[in-house]
Amino acid sequence: MRELWKLVRSPRHLIVFETASRLGSFTRAAEELAVRQPAVSASIKQLEEALGVQLFKRGHRKVQLTGHGLRLYADVSKALESLYASALSISNTRQNAHVTLNASSAFAYYWMMPRLNHLHEVSPDIDLRLQSSDREPDIDAEGISLAIRRGDGNWPGCHAALIANEVIFPVASARVMQAAKLRNIASMLQQRLVHLEEPIRERPTWAQWFEHFDMQKQQINAGLRLNDYALVLQAAIAGEGFAFGWQHVTRPLIDQGLLAAKEDWAWHTGLGFYLVWSKQNPLSPKAIQVRDWIIETAHRAEGVTEKKTLRQSTN
Repeated sequence: MRELWKLVRSPRHLIVFETASRLGSFTRAAEELAVRQPAVSASIKQLEEALGVQLFKRGHRKVQLTGHGLRLYADVSKALESLYASALSISNTRQNAHVTLNASSAFAYYWMMPRLNHLHEVSPDIDLRLQSSDREPDIDAEGISLAIRRGDGNWPGCHAALIANEVIFPVASARVMQAAKLRNIASMLQQRLVHLEEPIRERPTWAQWFEHFDMQKQQINAGLRLNDYALVLQAAIAGEGFAFGWQHVTRPLIDQGLLAAKEDWAWHTGLGFYLVWSKQNPLSPKAIQVRDWIIETAHRAEGVTEKKTLRQSTN
């Protein structure tokens, strides 16, 4: 790049050259660039002197590219178009023309999807992009507007609003639940269990669930092991056994009769699922709309109190 700088003296000359070439006029180029015509002429002259060739044939009312000028214009115009497209894309991302929500596939599918029609009704101009991943990306580094996180509500550099307290109970298809004839917690040890084993994120286990009910160091049924909670729920619906039922995700499935639950065996872990957003990068107005809609919807669905909701100050 230093050699290019020496060769053309200033990148500004290339922009002036492209404009004059495209318009075929130094005067019109000056108008487009909001400068005086002599400034355009001087910039072109300096570029020609730096390259040691004539780029334009000057006429009374118009200018015409020489052979050298045509060759340079072909490359400069393409390069500037590429730079413009890249700069525009970055600018749109910075301005948050769209709103990105990063969440697990299960939250996106079972919590967000059934409610999207309502969001579109109240905010039809929102361009919401659901993004699922098997990790929890850096929302600042990756330009993510909002994200769902499991934890205690404290993440460095993030605001956090409680979406749902973490409540876990066994769920299974109605057929499996009826056939199991569960009498007590210990009888769950005899059932086929579906295990969630995510590769990166820490998730509670069946062993921890049994320990919560003072059943430590028990032989846990091996069962089916899956690395995605959406697959775990699909396996439970298909009759593959008992799965963890996170209350905020499985409630619609239970209400629809796709799953049956032992809600009296619920484990309140003390953690929660939170909506988080950056402290460093202010939310766009549309992202604020989505944030507020999610929080309000969670209040209605989960009964989360206002006192517990906001762990940090909002924008």
